[in-house]
Amino acid sequence: MAQNIYIAGVEQRSGKSVIVLTLMELLSGETSKLGFFRPVVHGDVEDDRLINLVLNRYHLDLPYESMYGCKIETARELLASNRYDELLKIILIKYKNLERQCERVLCVGTSFSEAQVAIEADFNADVANNLGCLLIPILQGHGCSIDEIIDTAASYRQSLKEHDCDILALFINGVDKRYIDDLKDYFMHQGAKHPVYLVPMIAALEKPTLSDIASDLKAKVLSGDNETLKRNVLNYKVAAMQVPHFLDHLEEGDLIITPGDRSDIILASLMAHKSAKYPQIAGLVLTGKQEPEPQITKLISGISKSPFTILGVASDTFTTAIDVTQVKAVLDPANERKIAAALGVVESSIDIPDLKQRMSSTYSNRVTPMMFEYELIQRAKAQLQHIVLPEGKEDRILRATEILVLRGVVKLTLLGNEELIRKKIQALGLQLEGVNIIDPIKSSLRKHYAESFFQLRQHKGVTYEMAFDMLADSSYFGTMMVHLEDADGMVSGAVHTTQHTIRPAFQIIKTKPGTSIVSSVFFMCLEDRVLVYGDCAVNPDPNAQQVADIAASSADTATLFHINPRIAMLSYSTGASGMGKAVNKVREAVRLSKQQRPDLKLEGPIQYDAAIDMGVAKTKLPESEVAGLANVFIFPDLNTGNNTYKAVQRTSGAVAIGPVLQGLNKPVNDLSRGCTVTDIVNTVAITAVQAQMNGVVSENSST
Repeated sequence: MAQNIYIAGVEQRSGKSVIVLTLMELLSGETSKLGFFRPVVHGDVEDDRLINLVLNRYHLDLPYESMYGCKIETARELLASNRYDELLKIILIKYKNLERQCERVLCVGTSFSEAQVAIEADFNADVANNLGCLLIPILQGHGCSIDEIIDTAASYRQSLKEHDCDILALFINGVDKRYIDDLKDYFMHQGAKHPVYLVPMIAALEKPTLSDIASDLKAKVLSGDNETLKRNVLNYKVAAMQVPHFLDHLEEGDLIITPGDRSDIILASLMAHKSAKYPQIAGLVLTGKQEPEPQITKLISGISKSPFTILGVASDTFTTAIDVTQVKAVLDPANERKIAAALGVVESSIDIPDLKQRMSSTYSNRVTPMMFEYELIQRAKAQLQHIVLPEGKEDRILRATEILVLRGVVKLTLLGNEELIRKKIQALGLQLEGVNIIDPIKSSLRKHYAESFFQLRQHKGVTYEMAFDMLADSSYFGTMMVHLEDADGMVSGAVHTTQHTIRPAFQIIKTKPGTSIVSSVFFMCLEDRVLVYGDCAVNPDPNAQQVADIAASSADTATLFHINPRIAMLSYSTGASGMGKAVNKVREAVRLSKQQRPDLKLEGPIQYDAAIDMGVAKTKLPESEVAGLANVFIFPDLNTGNNTYKAVQRTSGAVAIGPVLQGLNKPVNDLSRGCTVTDIVNTVAITAVQAQMNGVVSENSST
């Protein structure tokens, strides 16, 4: 059994939250039942920020009270009465109860108070040893010179020798980028048994958000929404002057602090936000327990979308300005942007394969949705692909684009009116300054693409003029980008219909040689495994040959995503027990599949219960190597497949990723118009992995 891991900050504000998230990402990709534990929590029960961050982000199916040893008051009482061992036993018992429910547990040590750093460092070392965990210490490198970092690391290593801790790795957080290379060389030549990972300062974590400020100041949100509350505050300004001079001092990301009766400042801030001549402020804090005049409140409430957050506090302006400067940035589980930015920096700074190898000596065979999604992201990042998104001005597409860019998953191009997209990016407060945007109508590529499309479709009566007009459509333009290798894949459908997305692909990219039909699969991520369902989105009533081709394509897709295919060709009867047109079609499809792809493990006709339930399989098909173990399910028609995947999704809580198109020469994938930002991220990652495989096939064929 793999050892569990204990993270301990060595100093105050060591930045352990982002390291915790990085380790959670890695572990959630390795195990289906992950636990999280803190030996001591501060404040009220259910108020530990780190536990709440992990619970909300990773949806751990664990009661809150099982995830900590005791409250700080209990710990202090036991320590004061010299009952140190009793404290360790309380923590150990709670930990062991949690460990029995989990395959791996990530433990995070206590938070430090200034007067107790040395005491708590010893305490964390003792707890890690008593829990049998590998230790990951985190040092703070922010504001430190190279010599100071080296001295701190040496001192801490020496103290750990006294506790005989097993160290997995040492992290030094917030290091000045100028020192990274020199420090790497120094630690490399020290010959330590464990690696030293150097993480540069993460700009996204240095600045608090409006949400952080609202929480710390216990402010009332007068205007704004969840998205505006996520914006970073870069500067603080007290607005005590007249409007003309106030406007002269505005900077990007300002938080404006002003009395609540300063209607002129409120209106000027709203106007400045709408003006292209002024920078975008982060928000307003109205002080003195004075809300805006009723007319101003009415004006703000009539704006369809709040441009920024407006907070109200009871304290005076001077006190509020001091309080605001004391607010520290925290990682909020709802702020995917900040989390993605932080993870992107940490993941690019450490040797992920080496750390994974060190973290795990045994692996679970089960695959959960989080494990599957984690693997998708990591595989996509391994070989960057260029994906084009035709729906460039759609909010969900833009939010997903930011996450993908911050995580370094793919290279992206957005299609649409560049000015409108830039305005939408600014209005949403996203970090997409360098994203590639192409306007199909104005692009210099349009003539070239039109000529190529004309050559492809002139036999269908398409003239050059018609082709040029059609290339104004972002779906056709994006498909031509993929066809002419200006992009590796395309994802669309958040706004467009399925036909709008795939019709250009049928006309331009076309099907792979030997494949009679383009089809789709859904990855159905259940609690402990991933199933493949095909075809649930494209073909209403495929014939026997087409069903056989769908089975072959689905098996290949499953294999591409590390699922060893065991295929069930579904029908309303099992084996030779039934007759009729529908079951005969499946029976013929099975015959064709076995003839054309004898390498596949395949069973049919078979009913769903016999395919997935070992008990039923032993009764109906006891000799089958697929029955009861199937993981690729081929439906006889769209009606059956679409209803089944939705029924399973809604009743079991499964995550349905797809539809993923298969059978095309190059990857083009469709989104549901009800898709979430997470759905888009996953589909783009899947498209990237498909594109990687296309590249491998192309290289092999060329050699």
